[in-house]
Formats: sequence, C-alpha cells, structure tokens
Amino acid sequence: MSAVLTAPVLTLNRIFAPIRVIDVRRALSLLVTGSAEVVDTEDPHLTTYDFGSWRELSMLRSDYEAQKHAWVGLVRGRVAAPHVVRLTRFDRHRRVRNGGVPLNRRNIYLRDANTCQYCGKRFPTSELSLDHVIPRSRGGLDTWENLVCACTTCNSRKADKTVARAGMKLIQKPRALKTPAQLIRPQHASWTQFVDEVYWNVELKA
Repeated sequence: MSAVLTAPVLTLNRIFAPIRVIDVRRALSLLVTGSAEVVDTEDPHLTTYDFGSWRELSMLRSDYEAQKHAWVGLVRGRVAAPHVVRLTRFDRHRRVRNGGVPLNRRNIYLRDANTCQYCGKRFPTSELSLDHVIPRSRGGLDTWENLVCACTTCNSRKADKTVARAGMKLIQKPRALKTPAQLIRPQHASWTQFVDEVYWNVELKA
C-alpha cells in the first residue's frame, strides 16, 4: 500500500472537535461518500471542501505549490492528501462515566465551536481567547457559566466591563459540557490548533 494512503488524518466532528485518527485511504472514502469534508488548515477561517471542490482546489495547487503536498493518484488527475477532515453527520463525544468534564480551554473552545460568543464569527484558535462574562474584578469565577470564547477585537472592546456595560450581547447562554474532548497526540503541524495537549488541557481553577 502506498505510504501516502497510510498517512494519518485527524478526524473532527461537526463542531470541529477532534475524535479520532484515520488514514488517508479511509478519509478519501468518507469524502467520496459525502460523509466528510476536508478542512483547509491553511485558511484562517477553516474553510471546508467536499470531494469535488477539494479535487478542483488540488488541481490549482498542483500548478504552483505541488511540493507542499503529498498526492494521491486518481483515474483522472490527482488529489492532495488531506491532513484534517470533518465528519458531516457526527457531532457527539463519548459520554463521561465517572465525574464531570474538566473545565479547561479545550473543552470551552469545543463547546463554543471556535466561535466568538459576542460577534458570532468563527476564528482560528490563535485569534481567540477566554473571556469572563462577569469580570474577575467584579467577583466573576472560572466556571462553565462564566467563561466564553471571544475574539481579540470583542475581548478588547469588553475589557473589564460587564456585557451590558460594554453594550454587547452573548449569542447564547454559556453552559457546562457533558462530554469531554478526546486527547489525540499531534502528528502533523496542522493539527496543533485542534489537539495541542499542553495548551488545551490545563485545568482552570475556580
């Protein structure tokens, strides 16, 4: 079997949370059947592509950045081997059998789907931070109900004010997660924003 076909591919669920690692062969099979789509990790907005559109993008990239990708030959042409795919019909995690879900950065970003809870836009993790809905200076604690994702612009605008004082609104009420993010060891640089264990799994103290 070609080494390219056995290369690891990170699989995300519908809300961009990592769930398992598969190989390129399996990933392409999921793409062809419409069960998954490629996540373009070079795009800061994490644009996704179905098999047809990924094939077209691969053709364009083969003309000017062929050396940056591993390629899988098709009956007609070739396609770039994906590094990350997103399932189109799965949004669950395994249930926690004992104890609660850890309150950590990974799980808050998982809950909020990398979406700023003030402006409603999705961002790469490098452009997001955690915000205390009720500021610490006003007694706000590190709890599920008081921590949300916020983009750098909204976080700066809100600063050390309450949501109402800043003239802003939350797009949804923050809640506790019922399922944990699964730990996966990064095997490719493009996985880091999804599965960096040191950054994402430090327990947040209340």
